[in-house]
Amino acid sequence: MIEETRFYDPNEHVEDDKEFSLRPKRLDDFIGQANLRRNLSVFIQAAKNRNESLEHTLFYGPPGLGKTSLATIISIEMEGHIKITSGPAIERPGDLAAILTNLKKGDILFIDEIHRLNRAVEEVLYPAMEDFALDIIIGKGPAARSIRLDIDAFTLVGATTRVGSLSAPLRDRFGIIEKFDYYTPEELSHIVRRSAMLLDSPIDADAAIMIAQSSRGTPRISNRILKRIRDWSQVHSDGRISVSVVTESLKALGIDVTGFDQNDRLYMDTLIRKFSGGPVGVDTLAASMSEEAETLEDVIEPYLLQKGFLDRTAKGRVATALAYDYLGVVPPLSAVPTHHQDTLF
Repeated sequence: MIEETRFYDPNEHVEDDKEFSLRPKRLDDFIGQANLRRNLSVFIQAAKNRNESLEHTLFYGPPGLGKTSLATIISIEMEGHIKITSGPAIERPGDLAAILTNLKKGDILFIDEIHRLNRAVEEVLYPAMEDFALDIIIGKGPAARSIRLDIDAFTLVGATTRVGSLSAPLRDRFGIIEKFDYYTPEELSHIVRRSAMLLDSPIDADAAIMIAQSSRGTPRISNRILKRIRDWSQVHSDGRISVSVVTESLKALGIDVTGFDQNDRLYMDTLIRKFSGGPVGVDTLAASMSEEAETLEDVIEPYLLQKGFLDRTAKGRVATALAYDYLGVVPPLSAVPTHHQDTLF
């Protein structure tokens, strides 16, 4: 619904909204995604030189990598406002029309989970993206007629974790399409140190590296772990985040130095001990773990695949030798090697 959208002023939202307190304010402050930042810097500067709105932009990649942060940075760099909503929140074409007619020239409309827009809403979005116009149907039955309303030039920034789920007509209307990759430990360490400074929590360099290595390549997880370790250090120590504090905190949180948590270990344990390492279908695994298949596919499996602990094959999920080593289980002779295979799943 329209009420679920959020509207931010570029001069106020970073300070006023706690959710955005650790988010960078400018493109120069954004850490990581070097190629994406370089390209976007050029596109933004060129658009400003021409006094035009930035072309419609699509960000895709795993969750927690900074797609929303970069959308708010675009609004600040382009000196406009940003309205934030999500695909499921826009239920009817009228909801989208109400949002679009309230945008001013140069404003940013950020739609998270844009792949979940329904087709009727997409049909309204097409002329808005191409011609900055809305096609409205007035009346019903034989008396119905279509009128076109002009709207101000705006920039649509879409974010998705499943770019393949976008319809081709919608995807092709974006002039800028950029992919987010997982962050390196060095980049995450920089993010951790910056966040610790903003939180007024002194941190040792080695402690920042430990947090980075246990963050699954994701800044959102880095900041979440940092906040919990800050709590631990303030209660059980002198408030300074040291290696020993990080070690104790991660143990209490059930996170190891590789970033695996209890759900990851349960997944590997179920796959290896209950199903002899696979192959097994994701629905069967999900039922055995009392989880939903989508949770396994979107939350647990991507990191296991990235680290080489899991293979997706045409027959199902298969544990690699690394997963056996991690659990201290002797792999069978037929265990799949650690490289990834092409998948039909």
